[in-house]
Amino acid sequence: MPELPDVEAFRRTFVRCAQRRVVQHIEIHDAGVLHGLSGRQLRHELEGRRFAEPERHGKWLIARTGGPILLLHFGMTGQLVCTAPEEAAHPHDRVVFTMSREHRLRYRDQRKLQGLWLVDEAGLDRVLGRLGPDAATVPRDAFRAALAARRGRLKAVLMDQSVLAGLGNLLVDEILWRTRLPPSRPARDLTDEEGDRLHAELRGTLRAAVRAGCVPPRDTWLTGRRDDPDPHCPRCGGPLRRGRVAGRGTVWCPRCQP
Repeated sequence: MPELPDVEAFRRTFVRCAQRRVVQHIEIHDAGVLHGLSGRQLRHELEGRRFAEPERHGKWLIARTGGPILLLHFGMTGQLVCTAPEEAAHPHDRVVFTMSREHRLRYRDQRKLQGLWLVDEAGLDRVLGRLGPDAATVPRDAFRAALAARRGRLKAVLMDQSVLAGLGNLLVDEILWRTRLPPSRPARDLTDEEGDRLHAELRGTLRAAVRAGCVPPRDTWLTGRRDDPDPHCPRCGGPLRRGRVAGRGTVWCPRCQP
């Protein structure tokens, strides 16, 4: 599932392919990814407009035009791909933006769980108003205050987009493993020292993952071991445990995260 680092990589793709370029033509291959509008409306509103520099908040990509704002969310399997016009269509290309003779921006998504919206500033405020601060930039004190105000278990709270925007299953498991905190720990019970350590690991893990453009499956990361047939902790060598503790698909090390 695309998480904050993946969407930041898609933002860079958008910059390279579409920023400051005029939308020349839009092909709608599957209107099922359009929310609250038709393909005809999308073409009418965006063709001939120029995209500004895209922004990201959590897992949302925000592309302004000086008029309508294009919002993109990637659900479980979505991605943005920049190709040359002559490249053959992919079976999962849903919407294709022709930006120039050299650039086509393709919204590609197998499962179609999210998609594209067109909003004005008020609509953008409604979407972003439901979200917490972006995980990559949240200040330490605001982070600690957000956790202290919640009754849930640590993993569930960190994955709640209204608390902190951008984290998903892989990132939260990775950050908690690095911090040696169990996913079932009540979020509001963290000490100040634990909250500071968790915030520091959050920032460090996100910086590394953003550079990679994903949560990298490195052997030294929990992410690199979690899908092994018999997964073992890259830090202590103990067996990893899988389960639904405080969230679906949780992986943790009982020895490191007691």
